[in-house]
Amino acid sequence: MIALRQVTLQRGAEPLFEEADVTLHAGHKAGIVGPNGAGKSSLFGLILGEIGADKGSIEMSGGQRIAHMAQEVDALDRPIVEYVLDGDSELRRTEAALTEARASQDHHREAELHGIIDALDGYSAPARAAQLLVGLGFTQQDLDKPLSAFSGGWRMRANLARTLFMPSDVLLLDEPTNHLDLDALLWLEQWLVRYPGTLLLISHDRDFLDAVCDHIVHFDRRRLVVYRGNYTTFERTRAEKMALQQAQAAKQQARREEIEKFVERFRYKATKARQAQSRLKMLERMGSIAEAHADSPFHFTLPAADKTSHPLLVMDEARLGYRDTEQGERVQLDQVRLTILPGQRIGLLGPNGAGKSTLIKSLTGDLPLLAGKRVAGEHLAIGYFAQHQLEGLDLSSTPFQHVQRLSPTAADSEIRRFLGGFGFPGDDVFAQVESFSGGEKARLALSLVAWQKPNLLLLDEPTNHLDLEMREALTEALAAFDGTVIVVSHDRHLLKATVDEFWRVADHRVEPFDGDLEDYRDWLRSRLEAERRDARQAKGAKVESAEVASPREDRKASRRAAAEQREKLRPLKRERDKAEQAMEKVQQQLTALEDQLADAELYTDPARKSELTEVLARQAELGAQLADLEQQWLAAEEALEELAEQLNQ
Repeated sequence: MIALRQVTLQRGAEPLFEEADVTLHAGHKAGIVGPNGAGKSSLFGLILGEIGADKGSIEMSGGQRIAHMAQEVDALDRPIVEYVLDGDSELRRTEAALTEARASQDHHREAELHGIIDALDGYSAPARAAQLLVGLGFTQQDLDKPLSAFSGGWRMRANLARTLFMPSDVLLLDEPTNHLDLDALLWLEQWLVRYPGTLLLISHDRDFLDAVCDHIVHFDRRRLVVYRGNYTTFERTRAEKMALQQAQAAKQQARREEIEKFVERFRYKATKARQAQSRLKMLERMGSIAEAHADSPFHFTLPAADKTSHPLLVMDEARLGYRDTEQGERVQLDQVRLTILPGQRIGLLGPNGAGKSTLIKSLTGDLPLLAGKRVAGEHLAIGYFAQHQLEGLDLSSTPFQHVQRLSPTAADSEIRRFLGGFGFPGDDVFAQVESFSGGEKARLALSLVAWQKPNLLLLDEPTNHLDLEMREALTEALAAFDGTVIVVSHDRHLLKATVDEFWRVADHRVEPFDGDLEDYRDWLRSRLEAERRDARQAKGAKVESAEVASPREDRKASRRAAAEQREKLRPLKRERDKAEQAMEKVQQQLTALEDQLADAELYTDPARKSELTEVLARQAELGAQLADLEQQWLAAEEALEELAEQLNQ
């Protein structure tokens, strides 16, 4: 249990929150939400004991092991798999003691330490560490590379794997999805759903919060308010509370009428049909959630260029990639043929490293084609947002100066009004960028893209560092944007609300994807299963090729020896395959339960309280079963590989 009793925390002249009363019981998965700077990370500091409360007290159950993801990672020379294993400090101490016992030939102590390592599940530790790293996007070939060989984003992934590897009863995660792509995010989501301990999760990804959390702790005007249910339930409940305020209800109605008029006017006009459909999506959601965001400080539009071209951009038989002076061409995408038209709204899907960012850079023209043609329309105006643009901001300048450099003749009042919509009100437009947080820099970079009035928006992970309110404002602005949008994002809410079609980037190709995000999740699963199957077949082919290579006179003896080897391997294969089949069955049952838990009425209808309890209990039970089966599968696979190596020696 974690309990805050009348806690007040003050930083500087103003309190972050006052008289907070929050109780989270064992097994709760709580999402921590609120605007940037509200004190979410400081709450973690209180729980970790790094800072003290100005008033009140914090109560925690004794003996709880807390795992916390550090925000900074040093560039170490240790292989990343060893870096992850270092997360289990008790296991590392025991292994060091075992080394000492062996050196001193203390066999009794050796036996004792082997028992401790077994109790710590230490013999499966390397396989578990590798599984975490691969799940977060690393390849098997990466595991032995030093941490210093990876960029900052990938080091953060390794840091996340290390945190998940730590034995814990309480897990504190602060924006764990910031450096993940959609594939790794989906994997992490399932891992956290199965996590048996108490989870406190700071995140600005509403779909991620929906899938993982059963409670929401909201930082609301210096108060901490706990809501039961996931983020959608919180949003609906909060909207219902705010709907009691007549002024906000009137504001919502006015907005509804504005959208309805737009839809009625343009829904049958070809050039505006896509924008009308996007606003219809907003209208469908507005009744339940608009008022929950009525007090958002962010209200802006994304103006489009006055002129456009048809088509905007064409690529024909293009080969995309990089030229390396040492290795020559590194092709990521080949035979790319695409035509981008006015009004299209496209989401790019694909595994990590498949070439999504390469495609975006090639569309902008920043990355020259290796072959083929890129033909831009006469009136093409590209607005490009990528994370590296935050690094390109002039830290010694102000938001006002950044915009003024783009349009020296623009009126001061126009610039200030525009920046106010992006969360820079009043004299904030004259603050130095050097003092900005990551979220403030991201907002400024977005504002600079919007100011230039593009007719083709290319967005590469635009929501990183943005809080929930800014993400919602960006989603609404994109839905109302009159131009063409191509976006890479792990924020599924943004994709579902602003995208009309998907392109899949995989296997060196770009092609339309006929399906939605759930279909893409299914495609990823089938792809992973196919890769595992191919790996097993490759191992079998290796054994067969060795037989063919044997001298003719030894073939009969070789076949007999191979048959004996297969006979020895067969029990382990049966055990592995049995565990894999059981895993599939349990996963199917978990998927069915997740569909049940997606029903919002299950959380709000008092008559279904017992049903909710049963479903959650069954979910926890199946999650534990799946974890056990995964360990059985890993143990069988390791034993199988080890025996196969011994037999092949």
